Amino acid sequence: MTSTTSDAAPKLAAPMGLFERWLTLWVALAIVGGIGLGTLFPGLFGFLSGLEVANVNLVVAVLIWVMIYPMMVSVDFGALRRVGDKPKGLVITLVVNWLIKPFTMAALGILFFEVLFKGLVDPQDAKEYIAGMILLGAAPCTAMVFVWSQMTRGDATYTLVQVGLNDVIMVIAFAPIVALLLGVTDVIVPWDTLLLSVILYVVLPLAAGYATRRALERTGDSAAVARFTGGCKPYTVVGLLATVVLLFGFQGGTILEQPFVILLIAVPLLVQSYGIFLIAYAWAWVWRVPFAIAAPAALIGTSNFFELAVAVAISLFGLDSGAALATVVGVLVEVPVMLSLVALANRTRAHFPATA
Repeated sequence: MTSTTSDAAPKLAAPMGLFERWLTLWVALAIVGGIGLGTLFPGLFGFLSGLEVANVNLVVAVLIWVMIYPMMVSVDFGALRRVGDKPKGLVITLVVNWLIKPFTMAALGILFFEVLFKGLVDPQDAKEYIAGMILLGAAPCTAMVFVWSQMTRGDATYTLVQVGLNDVIMVIAFAPIVALLLGVTDVIVPWDTLLLSVILYVVLPLAAGYATRRALERTGDSAAVARFTGGCKPYTVVGLLATVVLLFGFQGGTILEQPFVILLIAVPLLVQSYGIFLIAYAWAWVWRVPFAIAAPAALIGTSNFFELAVAVAISLFGLDSGAALATVVGVLVEVPVMLSLVALANRTRAHFPATA
């Protein structure tokens, strides 16, 4: 993906390669491999899971950094001052993420676990599953959205601004929204986890990307940035697959021990994911938002900041709680769902304007 403004991005971006086109298969294999490796080598994954600071796993952080660093190089920092000229994508992102998504997630949790699935699970466990779903719904994506944006050839600059605004709002609004929806007043949010995650997944890659871009531009070669980011693309995919292997290696035992409960939790999460995407994507279509902005705007609302959700679930309810399990199922559901939505977005590109 080359760096450009939103108007030109679709014209200059390179199409997906063969490996990316089959990414759904590779992710499926990574999930199976992660569960298998976690079962065969629990000591190794236990050691890796212990390499963390403020509940942020450092190995996962490095892999996510590998994924998003090339995308930060793609950001046209000079264009940042012009993003306010076309605010529709930002409006869609913010309204969907903070005025719709957390509340629909809570409503779906109650609908499924207190009505449709009543009698299938213990009532106390059901409450914890709902709590975990709420934590996912109140934490929009911070890092992985850069991957999804790149796969749709979205506008890198707008994606960065969307993530930045959501991060600022998350610092202020996450705890009050969670407290309101959980029906409690003393929600303990691990602020060190939140702030460290923002630094690791946004600030540091952004600074490195800016420095790299400036160095490439000083060479005088107009194609240097595109050539560099194109060369980094295989590492981005490998970083994604390695992250999936690690996450499912950490939780493989839990997933194998409770397959039916995993299925029950996955159902409302699937409904939520596709529903939120359709709301944002349809809104962007009605507003005639350019595809390079519309796709990331819809995807950021669908994807979740699962690192934060898992950390808060463990802090509030414990490592073996239903809430923690629900956040892990969120990871299980998210990757294949997001890949399917990326494919849907790419197939419907022609229905959106290329420019505003």
